[in-house]
Amino acid sequence: MKLTKEFTTLEKSAVKLTVTISKKDVEETYNSTLAKYVKNAQIPGFRKGHVPASVLERKYGDALKSDTLGELIDKSFSEIFDKEEEYRPLPYAQPMMEEAPVLDVKKDLTYSVTYDVFPKVEVKDFAGVNVKEAQVTVTDDDVAEELKNMQERNAMVIDSKDGVVAKDNIVTMDYCEIDADGKEVADTKRDGFVFTVGSGENIYKIDDDIIGMKKDETKEIAKDDKKIKVTIKAVKIRDIPALDDDFAQDCNEKYKTLADMKADIKNNMEVAKNRRVRELKNNSLLEQLVEKYPFDIPASMLAAELDGRWNMMAQQFQTSPEQLEKMILASGQTKEAMLKEWTGDSEKMLKSRIIVDSLIRSKNISVTPEEIEEQYKKIAEEGNMSLDEVKKHYSDPRAKEYLIDDTKENKLYDEIYKEVKVSKGDKLSFKELFEQR
Repeated sequence: MKLTKEFTTLEKSAVKLTVTISKKDVEETYNSTLAKYVKNAQIPGFRKGHVPASVLERKYGDALKSDTLGELIDKSFSEIFDKEEEYRPLPYAQPMMEEAPVLDVKKDLTYSVTYDVFPKVEVKDFAGVNVKEAQVTVTDDDVAEELKNMQERNAMVIDSKDGVVAKDNIVTMDYCEIDADGKEVADTKRDGFVFTVGSGENIYKIDDDIIGMKKDETKEIAKDDKKIKVTIKAVKIRDIPALDDDFAQDCNEKYKTLADMKADIKNNMEVAKNRRVRELKNNSLLEQLVEKYPFDIPASMLAAELDGRWNMMAQQFQTSPEQLEKMILASGQTKEAMLKEWTGDSEKMLKSRIIVDSLIRSKNISVTPEEIEEQYKKIAEEGNMSLDEVKKHYSDPRAKEYLIDDTKENKLYDEIYKEVKVSKGDKLSFKELFEQR
C-alpha cells in the first residue's frame, strides 16, 4: 500500500495522525470489495455470482464504500504501526476519527485520527535533588507490640456471653436506610454485614451508635440527615491465647520456644524496616524528579488507573462496582467526586512509573541469570525459607517477571544514589516509619 503519514503532537501526550492513501490503492481496494459482493450476492432474477456490478453499486453503494473505507483504514493502520514505535497508540482507548472521510475511488483518500501515546520524559541530571534517609531502630517494645497483634490474630472467635455490643466486638448486623414513613429506601438494604466495632469499617460510621445494643435488637439511628434501621444478628468476642512456648509452637512448628519466635519476629521487622526505609527514599527521589521534569499524563491512561482503583475498592467492600456506586450515593458522596479526589495521587504515581521506565531504558539497565540467583538467595535468607521453596515460587513466569523488574529497579536506584546526595533524616519509631507517606 502506498501511503503518506504525518504525526502532529498535541497536549496531554496525544497525537494527531493524518494518513493519505494513493488513489491506486483506493480503487484496487474498492474493486476487490465489489468483486466479493459480486461473488456472494443473491438477488432475485440473477444467478449467484452473476449479478452485474452496476446493479450492486446502485443497490449497495453506501455499504460498498463503507466496507472499502474500513478495509483501507485497517490495512493502513497495520502497515503504519507494524514498524512505528514512537507514536504507537496506548491500549486504553480507541483512536478517534475527527470526521468520517468521503470515499472517491478516483482520488487519494485522506483521514485523520487522534489518540494517546506513551508520555516522553528525559531525565538529564539530578542536580538539586536531595534525599533524606529515615533513622529507625527496632526495639523490644516493637517486638512486644507485634506479639500482641499475633495473639489477636490467633484468637478464637466465640459468642459473647451477654450478647451486648461493646468496642472491639465482632458484630453481624442487617441494615437499611428508611424514609420518614419508616419504609425501606431502595437499594440500601444489606444483610449479614460483619465488622469490628470501633474500626469504622462501615459506610455510615455507626460504631458508637450500636454500642450497648443486644443480639436481635433493632434500632433506628439518625446519621447525617439519614435514618438507618439496624438489627444486631450476632455479637462475638476474641478469646486471646496466653503468650508462652505453646503459643509459639502453635503459630509455627519451626519455633521450639517463645524466645525463638521473638528472635524471628525481630529479624522480620529488621527486613521490613530496611525495605520501608528504602521505599520512602525512592518515593522522595521520584517526587523530586516529577517536580523537576514536568510532563502530562494521557487522559486515557489516567482514566484506566482510576477505574482500576474503583474496581479494587469494590473488591475490598466485597461488592460490584455498580453496587459500590449506589452505596457511595447513599452515604451522600458521588463516584465522580471520589475519582476527582484520587486524581492527584494517581497522576503522581503514574508519572513516577514512567520516569522509572524511562531511566531504566536510558541507562540500559538489565539483569543477568546470576543476579537473579543472588536474589533467590537473598529472599530465602530474609524469609527463612529454603532456596528450593523460593525457586518453586518464581517458577511461575509472572512471578519471575515481577522479580526481574524489581531487580532492575533496585539496580537503577543503586546507580542513582551514587549521583544523588543522601543525608540522615528524622529519627522515627518502627510504627511511625510505616505511617509515613
